[in-house]
Amino acid sequence: MRLTLDSRAPVYIQVIEYFKVQIASGELEKGAEIPSRRELANTLKINPNTVQRAYKEMEEVGLIFTEGNMPSKVTKDEEVIKAIKDALLQDSITNFITSVQSLNVPLEAIIPLIEEKYKQANVQSKEEDND
Repeated sequence: MRLTLDSRAPVYIQVIEYFKVQIASGELEKGAEIPSRRELANTLKINPNTVQRAYKEMEEVGLIFTEGNMPSKVTKDEEVIKAIKDALLQDSITNFITSVQSLNVPLEAIIPLIEEKYKQANVQSKEEDND
């Protein structure tokens, strides 16, 4: 687990965001078991109540589910996963637009730059996968 906590947002929110990204990207597959609350708290060196709060919120929105005393698992609901992916994408786009608007650069100049960087990132990602 590669979650690096910072002080900008509440820890339980950071845990939720981490799982959203892992699920939306496919790193955590549908139906995959996730660490127990105690195990995650120990790994991250955080209060188990913080993890409990994050898991509770993720269960409320259908991101994860727990059956009885079994380990919690990632949702199998495609619509929930799609909604999470869409929300993350919208947030990223909004943040990007907010950061570049102050530069007063026309959209026509930005799109080729985005395409170039996107292609470079894909090439780099494939190279890292081959290593």
